[in-house]
Amino acid sequence: MPLVTELDLPTLPVEQPEFCADPTPYVERARSVHPWLARFSAGYIVHGYHAVRDLVYMDDKLRTGLGDIVEFYEAQGTPWARFMEEMILSRSGAEHARLRASVAGAFTPRRAHEARPLMRAVITQLLDEWAPRGAFDFTQFAALFPVTVLCGLLGVPAEAIPRIRAAIESHMDSLTFNRAIRAEFMAAYELLWNFADELVRERESGTAVAGDSLLDAMIASQRTGQLSGTELRHMLLVLLIAGYDTSKNLLGFTVHTLLSRPALWEACAHEPATCAKVIEEMLRYSTIATYYRQVAVEFEYDGVRFPQGTLLAFSTPLAGRDPAAFPEPLRFDPDREHTTRHVAFGRGAHICLGQFIARAQLEEGLHLIARRLRQPRLDGAVSWRTFLGAWGLRSLPIAFDPAPAA
Repeated sequence: MPLVTELDLPTLPVEQPEFCADPTPYVERARSVHPWLARFSAGYIVHGYHAVRDLVYMDDKLRTGLGDIVEFYEAQGTPWARFMEEMILSRSGAEHARLRASVAGAFTPRRAHEARPLMRAVITQLLDEWAPRGAFDFTQFAALFPVTVLCGLLGVPAEAIPRIRAAIESHMDSLTFNRAIRAEFMAAYELLWNFADELVRERESGTAVAGDSLLDAMIASQRTGQLSGTELRHMLLVLLIAGYDTSKNLLGFTVHTLLSRPALWEACAHEPATCAKVIEEMLRYSTIATYYRQVAVEFEYDGVRFPQGTLLAFSTPLAGRDPAAFPEPLRFDPDREHTTRHVAFGRGAHICLGQFIARAQLEEGLHLIARRLRQPRLDGAVSWRTFLGAWGLRSLPIAFDPAPAA
């Protein structure tokens, strides 16, 4: 069985703007050479649905840490490197389970349902401010919604969001393997750490209002020895980063897709159940995240041998468009029968902790946005974020007919 290094695999130009705007033609050509595997500049991309689904369960063969990214930037020993190597996404086994248990109670389906009034209140307040304008960049608007909801769950003041938005985006860009931005995301992480440290210290000292929030629960876990002070701050940053980037990118994708489907937009304005179907199909059709694993022990899978140390990027956006798993994968169809479950939230022990919160806020947000922004249309050129890390639209200028709040 050949080593992956011996295969004549195609290379996906994930860094190029043309790929970010539309990866489909590149992936179709790559798929004609190998059905589920390709190269990229720092390793290998697993783009086939079945391979992503199977390999992500191999915790005994794959290491979850982000050490390869730290080494790529030659950043060993920096505070950013410590975060990348020690946060929950880089832990496995008992350590991962311990960290996950410290916040899991806040992300159950019941808690997501209980948070829906908060979600409606947040999006309504944003729409009251933005809708009368008649035109804006939707990505700037969307950037304020999910993270404000998460701040409400955490008990963190939403007024701080503008201060940290750019830093969060800069940090996420570290996953794109671009050495030119090293200084930027290092500085961004320092700002984020200081922000988290200040919040925790204020809450612990009693100078900030305490209450029954997720941050209070995490501080209680620290006091009983379940979390260290550093782990608490790392967890707070992970939640803020995840709550900001992924959901707002998917919301931007959804609006961009529905601009050319006015009947669906109208249905979302009047039928909340349609919003749920649209979001579920969008999670398959254009999800966001590419995540990384490093081969810990040499193993074989589907005719390929992976040596120790190989870096694998699992591309959930491409897996959702695999014709081997989804009939007519490029057809956006909210009425599609989902006999095959998408991998937008991952699988196994590292399945997305916030998936129920994400679904709920995307459904609530889409419904009220469609009610207030009538007859939306594109109002300029769109631009795209880098594919690796958290894919999405960087700008989406739209115009619309404002409608008053019900």
